[in-house]
Amino acid sequence: MSVASDSPVHSSSSSDDLAAFLDAELDSASDASSGPSEEEEEAEDDEESGLKRRKLEHLETVDEEEIEEASSSKGECQHPGSFGNMCFVCGQKLEETGVSFRYIHKEMRLNEDEISRLRDSDSRFLQRQRKLYLVLDLDHTLLNSTVLRDLKPEEEYLKSHTHSLQDVSGGSLFMLEFMQMMTKLRPFVHSFLKEASEMFVMYIYTMGDRAYARQMAKLLDPKGEYFGDRVISRDDGTVRHQKSLDVVLGQESAVLILDDTENAWPNHKDNLIVIERYHFFASSCRQFDHKYKSLSELKSDESEPEGALATVLKVLKQAHALFFENVDEDISNRDVRSMLKQVRKEVLKGCKVVFSRVFPTKAKPEDHPLWKMAEELGATCATEVDASVTHVVAMDVGTEKARWAVREKKYVVHRGWIDAANYLWKKQPEENFSLEQLKKQQVAEEE
Repeated sequence: MSVASDSPVHSSSSSDDLAAFLDAELDSASDASSGPSEEEEEAEDDEESGLKRRKLEHLETVDEEEIEEASSSKGECQHPGSFGNMCFVCGQKLEETGVSFRYIHKEMRLNEDEISRLRDSDSRFLQRQRKLYLVLDLDHTLLNSTVLRDLKPEEEYLKSHTHSLQDVSGGSLFMLEFMQMMTKLRPFVHSFLKEASEMFVMYIYTMGDRAYARQMAKLLDPKGEYFGDRVISRDDGTVRHQKSLDVVLGQESAVLILDDTENAWPNHKDNLIVIERYHFFASSCRQFDHKYKSLSELKSDESEPEGALATVLKVLKQAHALFFENVDEDISNRDVRSMLKQVRKEVLKGCKVVFSRVFPTKAKPEDHPLWKMAEELGATCATEVDASVTHVVAMDVGTEKARWAVREKKYVVHRGWIDAANYLWKKQPEENFSLEQLKKQQVAEEE
């Protein structure tokens, strides 16, 4: 049996080593299960120790203690993982335990100690290469898909504008008739992936099924140079309707996540960069109950140089640069989540914000998500106005605080100003979020 040739393999050091390890050890374990004689068993033990030693020498990041531990006898095996119901080190039959890594191989499971070892060794290897990890969502983040039957009449023109599936490298709109779907790649995605791959080992993680995930990966990465087979679908997750880093072979302190849905990552919000959703197709707008027209209906699209992916790429570069700043120092204890918070704190730095009738009357303002968001973006929040206030966030120009702001020539904006700063990681022009603009938008939606 050849696990290395049959299974998707992580391209960084640990999982390459893991696949080679599985290949050698499963063959060894399979032979062991046939019941050798005492002399054969002794020779096999010597051969097994030699296989393990050669395997460990192949891995740059292991130390002497690991070699000695891996060279121990079968009776001392700690069962680091299994293939099917068999330990892939000693061949012993096991109950189903550990975490499943189906995207590496459909029958592979690893115990927590082995996962920690792989993450440690991989992180040391990657940090020498000045790389971190980046986990990327698909839908509404890197692309937008629709079922063909959901195309509106105003979108029928798209069928004559699709690109060939024979060479997807230069295309952005694809008809997948065998899946009865159409997919539009987000503007700037090719440049984004190319530049991000120089800083990160990248994973795809989608709530779509495995077949869909693999097909989208082919559109985004036809040569397999960005993701390899690090493509995780809902079939590979450990918690239903949630995403988790427990199936990513990277230390949490070195992982960033890009997704349009914060609730998908309940246990990893500090790793998360929330991106503005990409609504190219009308069905996407309907899915989220948006009343405005989709980009396809408007025959428009996001800007490449100023769109969401271009903005996020700048954030990734900043966080990466902060992590590897002063590389002569020990960086083993650095945490990319702290770097991300530093970058966020710069967005509204210098702004002092007062909210006017934005929160429920009896609620504590400081507990409201919008208040917390503004503080995370670097703004100072207050409940009363004074000369140091720069912005009043209101929903009605007639409130006392809004009138004060007009008299004192302070900015009066609606809450969308903070939401936009949160998504775009940049302070937005206040005139685009005036209460007059809000009223115009509300009238247009009603019509």
